[in-house]
Amino acid sequence: MRLVLIFSFILLMLMYIGVCQVFAEAPKTPKILFTSTRDGNLEVYMMNPDGSEQVNLTQHPALDLEAAWSPTGEQILFVSDREGIRDLYLMDADGANVRRVFKKKTDVWRTAPTWSPDSKQFVYQVKDWNFVKGGLYLGTFGEEDAEFIAKYNTPDWSPDGSEIVCSDHHGPGARLTFINIHTREVEQPLPVEELLFQFESSWSAAGDRLAFVGNRDPLPVILDRDLHREWKNKQTVYIVNRDGTGLRQLVNKAGHAPWVPDLWAPELSPDGSEVLYTQSPQIFKVDVNSGLRTLMTNFGRNSGGDWFDPTYGLPVSPQPELLTTTWGEQKKE
Repeated sequence: MRLVLIFSFILLMLMYIGVCQVFAEAPKTPKILFTSTRDGNLEVYMMNPDGSEQVNLTQHPALDLEAAWSPTGEQILFVSDREGIRDLYLMDADGANVRRVFKKKTDVWRTAPTWSPDSKQFVYQVKDWNFVKGGLYLGTFGEEDAEFIAKYNTPDWSPDGSEIVCSDHHGPGARLTFINIHTREVEQPLPVEELLFQFESSWSAAGDRLAFVGNRDPLPVILDRDLHREWKNKQTVYIVNRDGTGLRQLVNKAGHAPWVPDLWAPELSPDGSEVLYTQSPQIFKVDVNSGLRTLMTNFGRNSGGDWFDPTYGLPVSPQPELLTTTWGEQKKE
């Protein structure tokens, strides 16, 4: 009997250990994901909010980039071309257990993923060089079909799950546009008309503010490389309230010289006090109140950034309207 009890105890312990290994653990302190070439190619890295302890998570010869934390911090959604074309992949918070999101391969790029707050769904952008399938798509983890939303770009899901902010590149400029999850309707664009171009937006954890890239000048009609570079160097990072009030420029324009890089990829900290942004080839952080800039990287070419803080990483309750919404009559890959 004693041997049976001992054997049973050992068996239970082994089962417990096996189960524990299945579940990924979220970081216990705030962490930032970013992309770097310091190891010879694009890789997903993680660092502390002060720029310390920069660790390579992917360590793969393929291109790995555009990483996004799950709302609970247990998983990371990222883009990789490790199977021939840029597609979506998942991995645990420590870089382990890498797997494809879609089993079926595609002939277009899947990029720019953003999680739903309940971690069940995601929106991503398709880049199709034939301009047929391009736009935003809604996916559900565990399902192969994805549903077309709209011909927009650079999506970001609101923290309360009610809407997606994206960029509408139709017309003479590009405006931040909102898609209501429950009604599936395109809402009024951000009421900031003085910025002709608005894109690459990021929500605060409270959902009350947005950081984004803006440019006041019209894009040159003439396809001149120098004129286009001069226009790019006039774009910079702004912050604004969700209702369009309180617009503030956070960073000086990049400049007008061809060797001075433009700014992009803003990311609000969960508490809304700081904004990450890329001024190639490095990542900076700016304090929203003081304007103080901090260099976060200084080796290799670095870009992007996605912020996780366990204080703000609690899952939201699933919303019936979110889980049962049909985005289109026809499902498309």
